[in-house]
Amino acid sequence: MAVVREFTLPDLGEGLTEATIVHWLVEVGEVVAIDQPVVEVETAKAMVEVPCPYGGVVTARFGEEGSEVPVGEPLVTVAVGAVPDDLAGAAPTTEPGSGTGAQGGAPDAGAVAAPPASATAPGSSAEGAADSGSGNVLVGYGTGAAAARRRRIRPGGASPLGGAHRAPGGAANGPAGAAAADHAPGGSGGVHAEAAHVAPAGAAGTTGANGIVGAGAEEAGSRTVPVISPLVRRMARENGLDLREVTGSGRDGLILRTDVECAIRERRERELPGAAPLSGRAVTPAAPLTGAGALPDEERIPLKGMVGAAAEKFSRSRREIPEATCWVDADATELLAARRAMNVPGAPKVSLLALLARICTAALARFPQLNATVDTKAQEIVRLPAVHLGFAAQTERGLVVPVVRDAHARTVEELSVEIARLTETARAGGLSLAELTHGTFTLNNYGVFGVDGSTPIINHPEAAMLGVGRIAAKPWVHEGELAVRQVVQLSLTFDHRVCDGGTAGGFLRFVADCVEQPALLLRTL
Repeated sequence: MAVVREFTLPDLGEGLTEATIVHWLVEVGEVVAIDQPVVEVETAKAMVEVPCPYGGVVTARFGEEGSEVPVGEPLVTVAVGAVPDDLAGAAPTTEPGSGTGAQGGAPDAGAVAAPPASATAPGSSAEGAADSGSGNVLVGYGTGAAAARRRRIRPGGASPLGGAHRAPGGAANGPAGAAAADHAPGGSGGVHAEAAHVAPAGAAGTTGANGIVGAGAEEAGSRTVPVISPLVRRMARENGLDLREVTGSGRDGLILRTDVECAIRERRERELPGAAPLSGRAVTPAAPLTGAGALPDEERIPLKGMVGAAAEKFSRSRREIPEATCWVDADATELLAARRAMNVPGAPKVSLLALLARICTAALARFPQLNATVDTKAQEIVRLPAVHLGFAAQTERGLVVPVVRDAHARTVEELSVEIARLTETARAGGLSLAELTHGTFTLNNYGVFGVDGSTPIINHPEAAMLGVGRIAAKPWVHEGELAVRQVVQLSLTFDHRVCDGGTAGGFLRFVADCVEQPALLLRTL
């Protein structure tokens, strides 16, 4: 007999209390193995895959893509040790209640094959696996063992498990769910399937290369609306747009964000006062489309997820830290020459950012006051023994600050390799929480944007940030003569509580001297 286990969103650490569902990695009725990732979520810190500690058949999913799930609320339920004859009773027992927000529920007997042996821990019974799980739900956003490859079980001729509804934190299979089941395709014994994820048997739909109905298909009467992006669905929903009226410009008619934006804009133009009404009657101007008090042409972007977390951190930094900024121009000609000399054929490549990082760690060794934080509760300055160097990286999802652990103990080549790895991972959206937190000093190379200077906001709760502008050819007095040199502006924003201007100036001057004369670094080795 199958044992149904409910897997809730685990504690994500760092005070995070919720996450946004980005993409479901499994479907209702699919067989999953222990520690297999079942959903990709976005927290205020990073995008991560969440592994499930149970192996078996997924009987329900809770939450649509794009919705927020609090920590402790259910993500999926899994029938551990389910076989076809047991699946009819595999649905979780719940109180009568409402019903929106989840897919899943009472499976159809015989619709799903029994889970393979790999779905449970080797050498253990199904009940044992159900009782204990893997014990490796999240360890730095991962599990102790590599997750098994996902297998999609699609018995021929049988529809996937249906979709009873359950409110977040509430009950499922209540009166509303029963009514849905009575009207579901296949008779009273069927269960309503959410077309955004699983299409009922026989329904028209868009299929992928593997023959599975597209994950973003929304059934609308006799036609299927191909939508994949949860952002597109949310945008249409918030603006009252019927996706059945939108023609997709993507592959196979896929509806893209630009299609929805164009449809919203065209509707606004039709509804503007004085526009020619389609019915020959006067058209009443449309109500605000995005929120109370919003003008028709306004665009409102919620401060949620990583954007909201960054906004809160910037605001907190300005509220709590009495910051000051000093800057200096430096001749970087010799630094560029040193980099060219290091990057000879066959040698490990060294980036300019790695050289600047090595200069920072040398400067912090001389001025440890800046590798610190302020404990406001204890009213103490805490000087930190190790340099965990953060560096600003721009990605499609916004600005992130990956952290190079123990940067003070790394060579220039090691710094270059680690910075490259973290940058690539950041752009792919795969940074873990551990790779984004607990920095002690930040290096911000805003010169890549083609600007000379900036007054950066300190990355709270750190005490300082070094900003580096673009390196550009400028007139410069070199050895008593006017020459064209490669000049860069360096700026240091620091917490005035941890040091005075003399310390900050000394730090910045040392950095500038090392940029101008890289050989000075040899004295710090």
